Amino acid sequence: MRMAVYSTRPYDERFLTAANERHGHELSFFEPRLDRTTAPLADGHEAVCAFVNDDLSAPVLEKLAASGVRMISLRSAGFNNIDLDAAREHGLTVARVPAYSPYAVAEHTVALMLAVERRLHRAYNRVREGNFALEGLLGFDLRNKRVGIIGTGRIGQIVARILRGFGCSLRAYDPYPNDEVRDYGVRYVDLDTLFDECDVITLHCPLTPDTHHLIDEEALTKTRHGVMIVNTSRGALIDTRAAIEALKDGRIGNLALDVYEEEGDLFFEDLSDRVITDDVFSRLLTFPNVFITAHQAFFTEEALSNIAETTLNNVSVHERGQRSGNELTPEEVRGDA
Repeated sequence: MRMAVYSTRPYDERFLTAANERHGHELSFFEPRLDRTTAPLADGHEAVCAFVNDDLSAPVLEKLAASGVRMISLRSAGFNNIDLDAAREHGLTVARVPAYSPYAVAEHTVALMLAVERRLHRAYNRVREGNFALEGLLGFDLRNKRVGIIGTGRIGQIVARILRGFGCSLRAYDPYPNDEVRDYGVRYVDLDTLFDECDVITLHCPLTPDTHHLIDEEALTKTRHGVMIVNTSRGALIDTRAAIEALKDGRIGNLALDVYEEEGDLFFEDLSDRVITDDVFSRLLTFPNVFITAHQAFFTEEALSNIAETTLNNVSVHERGQRSGNELTPEEVRGDA
């Protein structure tokens, strides 16, 4: 099957090409993101491979379908960037990679916790400049801290397992509690209780209309003063402007992000020789207690291999007229199925 791969970086081409030796598809790699202006690049292709910041809104899907595309293969777990109702209307099959390496994201989550609370970013820069003073680098022990995990799917479950090893006291919120997570000593509570009790809050839930700005001004009035918030899930789970106000008055004591709600024009690009015009993001960078990585939690050898293999297998299965089990429908996403 001919597939147009958008938002291609060298590592995408490397891993997809290696995995394709077992599948034999004809891959066309395109560096630009998918949107209305770049959709014509997919003319003559039967499938499109898209990433997290590609635009898969109704107008784009209409153009793709008109050009002969019949499948959208997402090389990501998240799917908030695609209009599934429009995909169905145009007869497009949509498949994703539901689990590539939950360990990669979970381990990065804990790395962010340690980095921001021990001020490793500031310490690293100081030592390089010959400054060995410790003022401003005071951290705290994770042991006995109360950590709230919002979302206990595979990633949240592994985060719980790791933090149990640190000796943390664990709470969780999820509409669908996981008995295996309870076995790690996690106590399920409602959101208000989690906000009220926890020293650290880490987000591992999908972005849906219900979770958009889950951490907003109102939520931050319920959290403990000086709370640490970590987000390796989706940027728009946090209202960034509200987070900035909470950083200014100390309600947020530490903020660690691998995602940002307006990351589409920033992340995965080298902007080191340009002025960053996103004033909200620039404001975040001024806080000494904020640690940001550019959507790299997934970025391990194991994860990229799994993403490539599952992405291409989804296409192979579709080509044979079968289902991989990774397909998305509007009913399944809304819970109507």
